[in-house]
Amino acid sequence: MAVPDRDEKKRKQFGNRFLTDTARLFQHNAWDNVEWSEEQEAAAQAKVREQSMQLVPQDQQDSEDLERLDTERNSNSNITYQLQSEDEMTSQKLGEGKVIKDGDFPGSSATYRILEVGCGAGNTVFPILQTNNDPGLFVYCCDFSTTAVDLVQAHPEYDASRCFAFVHDLTKTQTPFPMPDESLDVVVLIFVLSSLLPEKMQCVINRLSQLLRPGGIILLRDYGRFDLAQLRFKKGQCLADNFYVRGDGTRVYFFTQDELDLLFSTAGLEKIQNIVDRRLQVNRGKQITMYRVWIQCKYRKPQGDDESVAGRISSIIN
Repeated sequence: MAVPDRDEKKRKQFGNRFLTDTARLFQHNAWDNVEWSEEQEAAAQAKVREQSMQLVPQDQQDSEDLERLDTERNSNSNITYQLQSEDEMTSQKLGEGKVIKDGDFPGSSATYRILEVGCGAGNTVFPILQTNNDPGLFVYCCDFSTTAVDLVQAHPEYDASRCFAFVHDLTKTQTPFPMPDESLDVVVLIFVLSSLLPEKMQCVINRLSQLLRPGGIILLRDYGRFDLAQLRFKKGQCLADNFYVRGDGTRVYFFTQDELDLLFSTAGLEKIQNIVDRRLQVNRGKQITMYRVWIQCKYRKPQGDDESVAGRISSIIN
């Protein structure tokens, strides 16, 4: 792996459980900031080279894509936010079918607004709502899967006065969001960007950047190069360099810090943090070690001399 840059060396550690004695390896489930040996790094590079020697044929790549779309997209995916639906619940999911105007969108009266993209069943959304009781907080959450949004809306703690869940496909650039540009303080991306086609990633980050207020930030956590999930892939599952298809038809990309920095900086965002989180997870019962490589980023939309937005964001996420 690349030598850590200066800000990575100086960064505050993710945790305080460090493996200083290998005899204690199986005393805990995980260890923080475990660096790799040269031999381990060389083996990972060789494994990835071997995977890339046998790519999925192009015609099969197309079928995998169609299968993924068929299983995850609802049957009414052609409905957009501008179209009215006769079903009230579907209308709520798709943004009430309104043309967005100032003061005429969910959460318009909120003091600060957070959007989680790829919310799943709400494992991030609901903890945010539970730990922040400020009435000025409003949380948006979206997912490609209608089933996921159904689960969020059916959750006993879903409160439409504080949260708005909706179906959204990030790659459909003509499908608008249910909030106007420059209205969000925070956008959260947790293992989402890696599921997109690499050629569509820049457009997605550009769109999300437009939603941020000056001073707003994007928080990302995603797969790093040579993560265990990458090294486990077998021959014939590689679509392109560091890009794979799983058995269920979903796709995953494994990033470097430089690749993510280029995506965010091209979208006009400034780096606050871009670091590698290297974890050693262990299965104490089976005596198995698992090396995880994740990247964590914070990028901010330029705000000039106004620090008020940054202060509001800090009060929510810290």
